[in-house]
Amino acid sequence: MGRKTKVALTVGAVGAASVAAWAASKVVAKPIPREDKEALNFDKPVVLAYHGGHLEAPENTLAAFSKAAELGVHGFAVDIRLTKDEEIIVFHDEFADRTTDFSGKITDYTLSELKKADAGYRFEDEAGHYPYRGLGEKIVTLRELLEQFPHMLIAINLKDSPDTYEGSLMPSKLWGLLNELDAEDRVAVTGSYDEQTDRFNLYAQNRVATGAGDGEVKKAYAAFTSKLGHLYNPRADLFRVSEKLGVFPLGTENFIHFLKRLNVRVYFEDVTEQDSLIKLLSIGASGFITDRPAMVMKIIQEHIGE
Repeated sequence: MGRKTKVALTVGAVGAASVAAWAASKVVAKPIPREDKEALNFDKPVVLAYHGGHLEAPENTLAAFSKAAELGVHGFAVDIRLTKDEEIIVFHDEFADRTTDFSGKITDYTLSELKKADAGYRFEDEAGHYPYRGLGEKIVTLRELLEQFPHMLIAINLKDSPDTYEGSLMPSKLWGLLNELDAEDRVAVTGSYDEQTDRFNLYAQNRVATGAGDGEVKKAYAAFTSKLGHLYNPRADLFRVSEKLGVFPLGTENFIHFLKRLNVRVYFEDVTEQDSLIKLLSIGASGFITDRPAMVMKIIQEHIGE
């Protein structure tokens, strides 16, 4: 027997063994779907106003949240930060001058100091005017948002890195507030850092819906595109993603259904084109996080119904 024949036989044997191992794993592996979370149980696609819909009113203000609620949205997607005195506020950027007349980091100020800021100061309408300046719009705490809108789903994004002081405190602070307000069944806690969400879940013990971080999304997509998707067990109840992860398409029917079979909802962000919204609706998107809630609500009503 020649060398080439021996090599061919060896390669063939390895290939056959790999196929056999894969087939065996298909029989043995039993992916475990996520348990139902009441917060995410909707019959139709969900619309969450991003920061309250910040293209239509000053972001993260009661004006924005109230305006979005009047449209009939299902809830809001917000970022949270800690103040100097460790109160949780609804705010996107780490710097106060992002939307107010204050300057410096959020953590430089106590809640009472931040409440003096004009939270509508930087909002500019299409005509170039600042219609909310001086109207008394204030920074909103997460407590106030939960109490003001008890019927709404709130997707809470943990912005701070787990390596920061604020990030180290936030999971326990957030759990304490949700537990105090009995709000576990009307929020979803998300964030880019899987480690941060895991820390929160040490307190919540799977009683709160959680979202996938960047690492979990990549892990799920890698499993989906390989032949080992049957080995993937999700660590989150919700994926909030864009249509693409770099060059890789996430807004496909097969990927959405791959996650749905595991009882994982997929909410899409940053979708601004009407055709894209309609396509995602048709292939099973569970929801949308948008700064244009009026437009998205109109499209859903036209294609899904009330």
